[in-house]
Amino acid sequence: MDKALVIIPTYNEVENIKTVVEKTLKDKAFDILVVDDSSPDGTADLVLELMKTHSDRLFLEQRALKEGLGKAYIHGFKWALEKQYDFIFEMDADLSHDPKELSPMLAYLNSDYDLVIGSRYVKGINVVNWPLSRILLSYFASLYVRWITFMPIKDPTAGFVGYRREVLEQLDFYKIKFVGYAFQIEMKFKIWKKGYKYKEHPIIFTNRVLGVSKMNGRIIWEALSAVLILRIKSLFN
Repeated sequence: MDKALVIIPTYNEVENIKTVVEKTLKDKAFDILVVDDSSPDGTADLVLELMKTHSDRLFLEQRALKEGLGKAYIHGFKWALEKQYDFIFEMDADLSHDPKELSPMLAYLNSDYDLVIGSRYVKGINVVNWPLSRILLSYFASLYVRWITFMPIKDPTAGFVGYRREVLEQLDFYKIKFVGYAFQIEMKFKIWKKGYKYKEHPIIFTNRVLGVSKMNGRIIWEALSAVLILRIKSLFN
């Protein structure tokens, strides 16, 4: 039987992690790996408590340093491949991504798609409780990425993503250079350039209610500059 894993990176998500774990595990098709960057708020301790009830489906990897989203996901990818998972998903811990969407996204990977993206923009703009400034920033950043890279994906910065294991096996993780917001763009760009078949699945993105967003100006600047770097390097490769 094919195995599916949801990787959830965490840093100070103690208010959300129990809810997102329990909602995700309602679907028996999925296991969870929490990759925690030594959260000082006790996120990992709470996961360890939950593992007592879900020891066969919930796992924890603790990293000593807070090195960014990309590093956490790559750590999770390597773990998932080593454990022989067939389908590997990225999902935020703050409940902005609805775990109920995992099942239809998995169905695409079980057919003939290699990559599935939980997309906010494939059918209009489906975002709830974001301020207008944040919506405009995200939407126009997506347009900017598409304009610079020619990549047709409508939500290139999306963080709700599923991969077939074969796709991740073909990536050289040591060549993934970006760790923040730009990590999501880089992953999709490199997979698209390799010719893999993708599907954008429409989701409704809901802004976090509890906890603090990790978004900041440095992450946004990295993403904007990363797009140009990716495009220029692709011209020589």
